[in-house]
Amino acid sequence: MQNPAGPAFLADCPTRLAVEIISDKWAVLVLFGLSQRPRRHGDLVDLIGGVSRKVLTQTLRRLQRYGLVERRAEAPRRVEYSLTDLGRTLVEPIEVLTNWARDHGGAVASFQEAAEAATPARPREAD
Repeated sequence: MQNPAGPAFLADCPTRLAVEIISDKWAVLVLFGLSQRPRRHGDLVDLIGGVSRKVLTQTLRRLQRYGLVERRAEAPRRVEYSLTDLGRTLVEPIEVLTNWARDHGGAVASFQEAAEAATPARPREAD
């Protein structure tokens, strides 16, 4: 039975899997970080503020499993990550999202601050 809202709303639609993979904030940042050139793990940690080494490793492995990132070990301690052909197809959409975020991020932050200011603080429970 076809979902009237479209196939992307079906639980087993490949579109949902693709959106789930790239909707992770670390995945998008890793993909964007690799869009310019291959990078080593430490370079990505330095580039992507706030990501732990463990989370970065998990993200890279996940992106590898889905064919978006390639891991190349040239020597025991020389490992680089790069985008696959499939991963490179995401560069343009990620650039569009990045430009939108750059243009509208301030407005989003302002709305968030206003919403937080309008929410009454909950009383603290006694210890």
